[in-house]
Amino acid sequence: MKVLTISCHPDDIEIAAGGTILRYVQQGDEVTICHVANGSQGHAVILPEELRTIRLEEARQGGAMLGAREVISLDVNDLEIDSTDQGIIRALVEVVRHADPDVIITHAPNDYMKDHIEVSKLAFDASFSATIPHFASGTATGRFPPIYYMDTLAGVDFSPEIYVDISGQIERKLQALDCHQSQTRWMLEHDHIDFCDMVRTCAKYRGYQCGVAYAEGFRVCKAYPRMPAKNYLPG
Repeated sequence: MKVLTISCHPDDIEIAAGGTILRYVQQGDEVTICHVANGSQGHAVILPEELRTIRLEEARQGGAMLGAREVISLDVNDLEIDSTDQGIIRALVEVVRHADPDVIITHAPNDYMKDHIEVSKLAFDASFSATIPHFASGTATGRFPPIYYMDTLAGVDFSPEIYVDISGQIERKLQALDCHQSQTRWMLEHDHIDFCDMVRTCAKYRGYQCGVAYAEGFRVCKAYPRMPAKNYLPG
């Protein structure tokens, strides 16, 4: 099976779906990670152009830790993501056609900030547009892959419909997250927030809900014809 994750910032997949990605890879599936934004505004001291370079490398390292086949960045500056921008839509359509996914994982439509919300809509729209033969470049896909929305940051206003047991993947997930040192180290040293511990705690809470040690929660995109009769998440 081919899996495409479409997230906003370079560390978002590790935060909300890193354990699930590891499970896909361990069962032999092919995972492509796509980040729309380059993370250029994610630091109070490091200037955007330098941070962009740092975060692209951190994304490569994190993706390698998860076992992704490929890590792609659309290289859009933070706070400049617009789901109506035809340039961004066409770029994401090309990614969808390149990955040809059986399933897509992306942000929930009600996540905590504008860029995440815009990416959620972009993933929905681009995966539809990728099926239209005369739109953008590349060969049109012949299917509408189901979309799974991953947890919001800290699980706020998100009630999972499906859980993935990541008890055996939690440590590797956190190692992949810690590849993003420009974020985790800064928050620990300057904001006194242990972000890796926060992510562990959220996974443990989701685990309580479904009776395992650690879990990640998802919701299904309810739009025709994206509601599959089977579960495409790792069982």
